[in-house]
Amino acid sequence: MTARQPAVAGTFYPDDPAILQKVVSNMLHEAEQRDLSPKALIVPHAGYIYSGPVAASAYQLLEPFRNNIRRVVLLGPSHQVAFEGLALPDADHFITPLGSIHLDGPAMAALSRFSQVQTLPLAHAREHSLEVQLPFLQSCLEDFSLVPLVVGQASALVVAEVIDFLWGKEDTLIVISSDLSHYHAYEEAQRRDDLTVKAIEQLTTDLTGGQACGCCPINGMLKVAQRRGMEVQTLDVRNSGDTAGDKKRVVGYGAFAIQ
Repeated sequence: MTARQPAVAGTFYPDDPAILQKVVSNMLHEAEQRDLSPKALIVPHAGYIYSGPVAASAYQLLEPFRNNIRRVVLLGPSHQVAFEGLALPDADHFITPLGSIHLDGPAMAALSRFSQVQTLPLAHAREHSLEVQLPFLQSCLEDFSLVPLVVGQASALVVAEVIDFLWGKEDTLIVISSDLSHYHAYEEAQRRDDLTVKAIEQLTTDLTGGQACGCCPINGMLKVAQRRGMEVQTLDVRNSGDTAGDKKRVVGYGAFAIQ
């Protein structure tokens, strides 16, 4: 057994299991309750004090399905390593302070048929975009396996091909990890993020990194949503100036449900 150890526990989120569980539970409890049945979520990935409440607005939707969702396909952008395509880890478990998550080995092995997918441990070793989602998933779901993919430079079609292959049935959830605009003044960030939200709602598949750092996995997901006749519902849009930062240089966060 090989396990990917947490890289940002104690910085992006608490490394004490009891404190972490309480923090996540409180954010889920405080999130607006909605009655939706999402196949996919788009959620932010900053430190919990900044983006956690926004992410919780999406994760709270999973409560009715906590025993039904048995596999999560998680895609997020690479912040540490530049590469083309999509990267799998060389591991069979991901570890967080809340415990171990089993990876879906057969599904990961089956992805070898795609030339755009490679095994690249360095892409996962320090990457936070996937890791910060795991305690939320562990809190919202009873027992699930994980297919974690870090996405480098990749077209919407290339990402969509992989998502389609992993689509599964009602027991499979797709999670896309992305923040929105970065380091603009508060009002400018709001203006930019409003435009990006409209583009996501319209299933636009040519988002850029200036709009969302996870533009490549989002574009792929929205390409699939187009083909399958799905709709996007915006759940929450805020920025770090609304949560825990000043308003001079903010990062935008959005949460979306796709069904």
